[in-house]
Amino acid sequence: MLILIAAFVASVALVWITSGHAGAAIAYACGLAAFAACGAAFARYGGQTEKDGTAAPDWSVTVAAIEAPDVAIAITDRANRMVCANALYTQWFGTSHAPPNLPVDRSSLEKLTRAARDAWRDGAGTADPLEASDSQTIWTAAADRAGRGEDYLIWRVNRQVTPDPALSLSAELTGQLGRLFSQAGIESALVGADGIIQAAGAGFAERAAGDASATLAGQDYVSLLRSDEKDRIFYAREGRRGTPQTLIHVPLSEGAMPAADEAPSLMLLVDSGVGIGGSSGAGFDTGSMKAPAIPQLEALLGALPLGLAMTDRDGRLLFANSAFTRAVGYEGRALPQYPSDLVMREDKGALADAVRRFGKGPANNGDMAVRLLDQPDEPVSLGLAGVRGLGEASVLLSLADSSEETKLKRQVAQATKMQAVGQLAGGVAHDFNNVLTAIIGYCDLMLLRHTPGDSDYDDIQQIRANSNRAASLTRQLLAFSRQQTLRPEILQLPDVVSEVSQLLKRLLGEKVTLRVRHDRDLGPVRADPQQLEQVIVNLAVNARDAMLASPEGTGRLTLATRRVSASDIRKMGSDILPVADYTVLLVQDTGGGIPADKLGKIFEPFFTTKELGKGTGLGLSTVYGIVKQSGGFIFADNIGTAGQKPEGARFTVYLPVYHGELPEQKTAEPAEVKREATPWSGGGRVLLVEDEDMVRAVAERALSRAGYKVTPCSDGEEGLAAIANGGEYDVVVSDVVMPGMDGPAMVRAIRRVYPDLPVLFMSGYAEEQLRRDIDVENMHFLPKPFSVQQIGERVGAILSGGGTRDAA
Repeated sequence: MLILIAAFVASVALVWITSGHAGAAIAYACGLAAFAACGAAFARYGGQTEKDGTAAPDWSVTVAAIEAPDVAIAITDRANRMVCANALYTQWFGTSHAPPNLPVDRSSLEKLTRAARDAWRDGAGTADPLEASDSQTIWTAAADRAGRGEDYLIWRVNRQVTPDPALSLSAELTGQLGRLFSQAGIESALVGADGIIQAAGAGFAERAAGDASATLAGQDYVSLLRSDEKDRIFYAREGRRGTPQTLIHVPLSEGAMPAADEAPSLMLLVDSGVGIGGSSGAGFDTGSMKAPAIPQLEALLGALPLGLAMTDRDGRLLFANSAFTRAVGYEGRALPQYPSDLVMREDKGALADAVRRFGKGPANNGDMAVRLLDQPDEPVSLGLAGVRGLGEASVLLSLADSSEETKLKRQVAQATKMQAVGQLAGGVAHDFNNVLTAIIGYCDLMLLRHTPGDSDYDDIQQIRANSNRAASLTRQLLAFSRQQTLRPEILQLPDVVSEVSQLLKRLLGEKVTLRVRHDRDLGPVRADPQQLEQVIVNLAVNARDAMLASPEGTGRLTLATRRVSASDIRKMGSDILPVADYTVLLVQDTGGGIPADKLGKIFEPFFTTKELGKGTGLGLSTVYGIVKQSGGFIFADNIGTAGQKPEGARFTVYLPVYHGELPEQKTAEPAEVKREATPWSGGGRVLLVEDEDMVRAVAERALSRAGYKVTPCSDGEEGLAAIANGGEYDVVVSDVVMPGMDGPAMVRAIRRVYPDLPVLFMSGYAEEQLRRDIDVENMHFLPKPFSVQQIGERVGAILSGGGTRDAA
């Protein structure tokens, strides 16, 4: 300290002597004193921190505290740096991976990042499920904020393990459950599909092998039993000296179990003298009768995933587990007295006779096909087994819960039928477009020779107008079959709803109220805005008709948009919707709903519930086609409580969120800017290839009137021959589908000689489909049906350089 004071005084004196000013020396002394005071305060604060015990913690103690055998635990700081981790975390992930940067796939990394953000903000966050990079392991993770300054996150990671029901049952049979069965006179064993024992209770081992501690695993189950001339079953070791046994075979082929031909089975051997009403057999000591086994057996059957029920000799139901009630459609309700009341009237007599036969005859088993009242269109297999020695119980019924499987079968059948009808509709529309092209073309040619006021002018206009109506019907057919030409754009769904809202108010009228609601943060979608407007209008018109037909004659139509994330789809557990982010359009009305028997048919073409002459049946099928062609999904259901009258219908349209780059906003071109004239002055040589005579004649006359020199050909071979014979042409106008050589094959052959020759394809199919299937450069498209003016203008645009690929 003295040395520091001497140095201080010497430095001040040196400054005074050097500068010659006392003020400078005083200022220097004050500054040096201030620095010294700050250093002393810092040293004192650091020392106090040590005294208060708030110095850096001893992480070795924390590591010892977080050791757990089944949970991986790690602690990170605000920079996501690993502070400490237990041994299981190090074993699974190593020390080089600190949360949230674990070795998982990309979507799981995003979940971990969101969990960390939620934990820092709210105190806790979860990420579930997490899939490893090798797709072999699934984890769940949770993060909690901790520490005196809340500067740390505690991560807990668990590995998901799918339980094996057979393994669980095996452990139960060799444990306390097996001993309880033995006390009740029931010996149990788990037997594989090959008849080999996988596990056995101690009682079964004692009676079959004389050693309660024997596992018997790997032995043939049947070899441990024998039967006499009356088909009574005995233990082979006991012979006829033992008690006759009743064998109950319970296949374990439900839910997470393997298929029926690979699944193990639960084998129950019941003494014939066990239970209320049980009769003693040969060699059975009535004085040693054990307690009835019914309560324990019901507890076991109730825990099994297979639908099981027991009846008495007269066919009355005594017991049914939850899987059985769920399979027959009585979940949460009381079952009827007889199992025959669960099936259709045509199957009642056969089921009642079978139950009585199995209850009073020898102990055997079988199965029969029945139709449940809950599923009249789907026959199910009902297993029956006669049992003895269980008191009143004499028949065991088994039924697998196939409701989800049946639902999936119906959906697959419906999708297959819709696809087949869609292909048929597309083919019909294509052929019909050829006919309409000829009709509209000849009408245009006739109108060129007539003027308004002529006697035939109005008739020709009527023919042309009705042809255009027919063309709109073919467009609906193409929309249903998903072969319509769409112009997709990146757009926001609320913008489309806003555009069409004013039109809807006029369509709905005064008696129907329109409500529009939108969610926030909706993702953009990629779709054709005009086609989306058609979807909304069709659904709104159908809803209006349903509400006006109701007794009240009024109603409310609600249009709403919703944001549905991938996690929401995963929670739904849908077999149809892929896991992704969606923007959803809800169209909901307050009409009378959709009848249950028609709910699965409303999207079929030409199906309508309206009166004759008031609907084509193409409205909803068009909606279905547009939504599917846009990559979305549509569902229809009724609003209200199950079992009660519907309060209205609801259509839900799921459109996938577009995650690509958004297009740049285009500025409108000023109206005063005039486009430069194209250098094309008219005329030209056209090679026309069309197999339909009427369409070829109309196109030839239309192009000839426009000043082109046309060479007509009836098929691809004739068109290729025209080129081979030295013909020179400025453009090729060709149909796509033709007998023999089709249009694309012909064009590829022509391009070998004239690689830059432009081609215009005419077709009634969708442009997107043709461009996907036809790999031809400098290709343009003209949809059928077309008018005389349209084909002339299109050929002129191509020859003048304006008919670019994008313009097509």
